[in-house]
This record gives sequence, structure tokens and C-alpha cells, in this order.
Amino acid sequence: MSAPDRGLLYTTLRGEGHGELEDRRSVFLSHAAPVRTEEEALAFVKARQKEFSDASHNVWAFRLGSDTVARYSDDGEPQGSSGMPTLEAIRHTGATDAVVVVTRYFGGILLGAGGLTRAYARSAKDALDAAGKARMRLWSAVTVDCPYPMLERLKLLAAAHGGTVEGTDFGAAVSIRILLPQENAAGFDAALTELSAGTMTARREGERFLPGPRE
Repeated sequence: MSAPDRGLLYTTLRGEGHGELEDRRSVFLSHAAPVRTEEEALAFVKARQKEFSDASHNVWAFRLGSDTVARYSDDGEPQGSSGMPTLEAIRHTGATDAVVVVTRYFGGILLGAGGLTRAYARSAKDALDAAGKARMRLWSAVTVDCPYPMLERLKLLAAAHGGTVEGTDFGAAVSIRILLPQENAAGFDAALTELSAGTMTARREGERFLPGPRE
């Protein structure tokens, strides 16, 4: 099942994140990642289950859209003590399109329902914090051929419009590849014309759906 369209702007995880927690000899290893579909989320879960096949439990949860798809598993822990707290940790961040797996190696001491809830919630939070958050948005990819003396001013112009420099090629002039938030592309064009007195233009190279800077 594909994640539903939720518009051009939404918050997800910036990348993968990991955590480790020890509580009364039980070790909890947590892993979080951004995903786009239910298939991707379940594939991530299965990969962690295979990696930690010797663990006592591999508890997981994922959230797609604004709870359009939200699933979890206690994986043998007492009902409600682990999977739901993991899902709630995702919800608490405000992020969507995210999956978390918390692996437990039982240390021989029972934690009780409250202890389990706290341990799984904390473990999930640690992985989510390590992953960080970012706003997904549509970016315009442009290329500008720039005289060497104008290079630094062009970089500042791109930054002023929320853009990032993806790469540069050096030749008779500098060819600079820039990613701009789609809504800022027209403003960048106008500012570039003013900066260069009409001698530089931005060539459109398509659009990409990508995360922005870490929040």
C-alpha cells in the first residue's frame, strides 16, 4: 500500500537513527528510518528481525501520512506495553512516513508493564532524536553558467532564496548546480537577472521531492 498524498510540505525523518538503552540488565537497541510506503516500512522491520534474530523481542511501529496508515506489533511483549508506546513516540515528534524497531535482549529481570512502557518509549525516542526531522518539499533543480568573479555572489543569492549548491563544474566559466524550493524559484530567477544585468539565466533541470535541512 502506498502512502497517500499529503501535499508538498510535511515533516519526516531526516535519515536513519539508532539508540541503545540498558534497563535492569535488559538491552534495548532502537532503529528509526524514513519510509515512503507500507512495503518499505515492513521491509525495514524484516531486515531488523533478520539482523537481530537472536533477540527476545523485535517490537516495531510505523506511521504513514497523518495516521492514514499506522501499525505496530508488541512481538510477544505484554499487550500495549511496547508497540503502542513506540508508535506514540513517532506521533510525538510530529513526523510521518517513519518506522521504528526496538530490539530487546532480555536480561532476566522483569520490568513490569510500566517499566516496559517507559523503556520502549525512551528507546524509540532516542532513535528518533538521532534521526532528526526535516520538511519534505518539492525542489527545482537549476544550472547557472557563471563568470568566476560572480561565483561567491551567486552562492549568496542561492542561499538567500533557500537554495543549496549541489555541485560545480569548472571550465571557461563555472557551471553551478543549485536546488531551490519550488516556491522560491521564480524569485531567484528575477534576482539573478537583476544581479547579472540579464547576462545569466537559470536553466531548469527538473524537479525533485527531497527533505530539507535538519530541523
